[in-house]
Amino acid sequence: PPLVLLHGLFGSGANLRAVAQAVARRHGTKVLTVDARNHGSSPHSPLMSYEVMSLDVQHLLARLGLTKCILLGHSMGGKTAMALALQRPELVERLISVDISPSTTSSISEFSAYVSAMKSVRIPDGLPRSTARRLADEQLRPVVQLAELRQFLLTNLVEVEGRYDWRVNLEAISHHLSDIMNFPVFHKPYPGPTLFLGGSNSPYISPKDYPEIRRLFPKADIQFIEGAGHIVHQDKFEEFMTAVLNFLPPP
Repeated sequence: PPLVLLHGLFGSGANLRAVAQAVARRHGTKVLTVDARNHGSSPHSPLMSYEVMSLDVQHLLARLGLTKCILLGHSMGGKTAMALALQRPELVERLISVDISPSTTSSISEFSAYVSAMKSVRIPDGLPRSTARRLADEQLRPVVQLAELRQFLLTNLVEVEGRYDWRVNLEAISHHLSDIMNFPVFHKPYPGPTLFLGGSNSPYISPKDYPEIRRLFPKADIQFIEGAGHIVHQDKFEEFMTAVLNFLPPP
C-alpha cells in the first residue's frame, strides 16, 4: 500500500516533499503528498473539521482506486490521519502520527494571533516578490517572533497578477480554530499498528495523553526523537527517517 503524507496547519504537501522522496528512494513504496482543504493548491471551503478532512482523503483514495494505505500525518495532518483510521480502519494498514495526540491542543490563542497578524499584512500591488516577502516578514515580526515560524507562514504568500495574497483560507481557519485544536470523540479503537513519533523538546505529546492514546490505539508505540521540536522531520531528518522506515512493513 502507498504511503499518504498529510501536512500540518498553515502547511502544504511541499513541507513533506523531502520525506516523500527519501521514503520512495530508500523503501521503494509509492508516496502521495496531499494538500488539505484550505491549504496549498486545494480548494477553499467554509467547512473545516477532522470529519470532513478525513472524508477528503477517503474520496481521494477512492478516486485513485486505492483500497488500503499507510498514513503519516504531522500535527493537524496527524489528527486527520487518526480520524480516518478510526472512521475507516479497513482503509489504513498502519498509521504514524507525528508530534500530535488525540486530545486537545491548547495553544489556540497563539494560532489565533498568527491568523490575525496574517490578515493584517498589507502589501502594495506590483512589488517584486523578494520585496513583498520582506514587507510581510516585517509586518508579522511583532506577533510571530520566531524567524523560522515567520518563514514557514510566508510560504503561503502568493502573487496573482501582481497582487499578493495568502493561499491559505484564513477565514475558514480562524472560524474553525477550536475544531482544529480539539479532536472528535470516538468510541471504537483502531486495531492496526500505530506509531506516535514526537519531538523530545515539544509539548504536543505528553504523558497525560497516554491513556487516550492507549484507548483509541491499543497497538500504539510512542517514541521521541531527542533534540527535535514540533517539526520533527525538519529538526532531526535522519533520525526521523530511521524511525519511519523501521515502522513501515518490509519492502
